[in-house]
Amino acid sequence: MNMKSIGVIIGNRDFFPDRLVAEARVEIVDLLKKLNINGVMLDTEATKLGGVETFQDAQKCAALFRAHRDEIIGVLVVLPNFGDERGIAETLKLADLNVPVLVQGYPDDLDKLDVARRRDSWCGKISACNNLYQFGIKYTLTTKHVVHPTDPSFIKDLNDFVAVCRVTKGLRNVRIGAIGARPGGFNTVRYSEKILQRNGISVVTVDLSEILGNANKLTAQDSKVKERLDKITSYASRGRTPDDALIQMAKLDVVLGEFMAANALDATAIQCWTSVQQNYGCNVCTSMSIMSENMMPSGCEVDVTGTLSMYALQLASGSPSALVDWNNNYANDDNKCVLFHCGNWAKSFLPDIEIATAPILGTSVGEENTWGALAGRTPAMPLTYGRISTDDPRGVMKAYIGEGRLTDDTLKTFGNRAVAEIPNLQNLMQYICRNGFEHHVVMNASKTAGILKEALGNYMGWEVQVFDEPAQQPYPSRVPDRELVSQN
Repeated sequence: MNMKSIGVIIGNRDFFPDRLVAEARVEIVDLLKKLNINGVMLDTEATKLGGVETFQDAQKCAALFRAHRDEIIGVLVVLPNFGDERGIAETLKLADLNVPVLVQGYPDDLDKLDVARRRDSWCGKISACNNLYQFGIKYTLTTKHVVHPTDPSFIKDLNDFVAVCRVTKGLRNVRIGAIGARPGGFNTVRYSEKILQRNGISVVTVDLSEILGNANKLTAQDSKVKERLDKITSYASRGRTPDDALIQMAKLDVVLGEFMAANALDATAIQCWTSVQQNYGCNVCTSMSIMSENMMPSGCEVDVTGTLSMYALQLASGSPSALVDWNNNYANDDNKCVLFHCGNWAKSFLPDIEIATAPILGTSVGEENTWGALAGRTPAMPLTYGRISTDDPRGVMKAYIGEGRLTDDTLKTFGNRAVAEIPNLQNLMQYICRNGFEHHVVMNASKTAGILKEALGNYMGWEVQVFDEPAQQPYPSRVPDRELVSQN
C-alpha cells in the first residue's frame, strides 16, 4: 500500500473555458510527481478532460476512489474555475472514504477577467466548502484562499496535508499493547479503554508475569537471544553494564518483540516501575528506546495515552518521539524547564547514549537491578510537544500541543535529560494542572503543531488546545453539545 496516495477531484463548470481544466491537470500531475505523491484521478477519456461536473461524473470518480480505498489517505479538490459544487460533494459522499479533504482554488489574473478567460475560483471555493459543510464532510483549507499549485505556500500546505492524512489514518487504526498493570503509585496514567476504542484505538493487554515467565525460559545460548544481544550492544555503548544484565535485557527484548508481532501492535506501554526490577532484575528502558527509534513507540508506567501521543507526534513528523516528565524549573527562567526520565528515550535524542542504571529507582529496588536504563543529554533541536488524554468523567478525548525548542543550557544531572524553552510556559502549566492532564508529555524534534491541530481537532473531533500564542482558544468541536474546556 502506498501511504502517500491521494485522490484528486478536478472541479469544472460548463460555462468556463475547458482549457483551464486541462492546464490544471498537467500542473497538478507534475507537482504530485515532484513531491513523490501518487495521485488517483479520472482519465481524460472517462469524463470531459478528466474533470468532475455532473452527477454521472461524480459516480465515475467515486467508483474509482472506492476501487483504491485501501490506498487513498486523503483527497485533493482542485478548482481551476468556479467548479460544480454539488459534483464535488456528491463524489465524496458516494466514495464514502472518510479521509481528510484539501480544497484548493486557482487565482485569477487581473488582465484575464473577461468571459473567455476568467476563473471565479475565489467564489467557487466558498460554494464548494458550503456544500461540503452541508453534507457533513470535513475539509482542510489552504493558507491562501486561492493559490497557484507552484506557490511555495501551497507546496507546504500539500505536504502538511499529507502528514495530516498520515496522522488521521494511523490513529484510527492503531493497536497499543498494555504490558503489565499500571503501577499502584501512578493514578495519573489511568485512562478509558472504551473511549479509546470508540475512536478506533485498540488496546491489547497482557499480564507482566507472562512476559517475564517467557523471558525466563530462554537461555544465553538461544540464537535469538544472541541476535538481540548483538543488536543491543551495537545500539548503545554498554558502559559498565555486566554481562548477565545484558543477557537479561536481550531475553526480555526477544519476548517483547514476539508479543508485538503476534498481536500486530504499533506501540507499547510497559509496566517498568517496579515489578520488572524486583522480579526480573533489570530495566526495560533499552528495549523501549530501540522500539521507539524504530518507529514503534514505547512508553513507561503503562501510560497508554502517553504512548498514543508518541505515536501521533511520530506520524506528524516522520521521526521518533520520546515520553518525558515535566520535571523541574530551570533556575529563574519562566519560559524554560527541565525534561527528564529514567532512560528510555529514542537514540535520536541522545548522541551520547550509554547503557547505565536508574539511581532514583535504585534507592528502592537496589541499583544493581536497574541496569538497562539509558544515560544521555539531548542537545539543542526543534521541539513540538503534546499530550493526548481521555477525559473519563466527560467521556471525551482531549489534547494540548505546542512548539518551542530544546537548548544547550547547562544541566548537571543523570538519566535522560533536556532543557526546553517554551513561550507561554507558565500559562501552559496552569492549563495542564487545571484540566487534569498527566505529568508525562511527549517531545518530538519537529515543528508540527499545526498538523496535529488539524488532524486531532478537525478530523478526529477531539478537543485540542494549542499553545503557540497566549490567547489562542481550543479547536472548536463538531460534536453537538460538547462542552469545551476553558483555559481559565
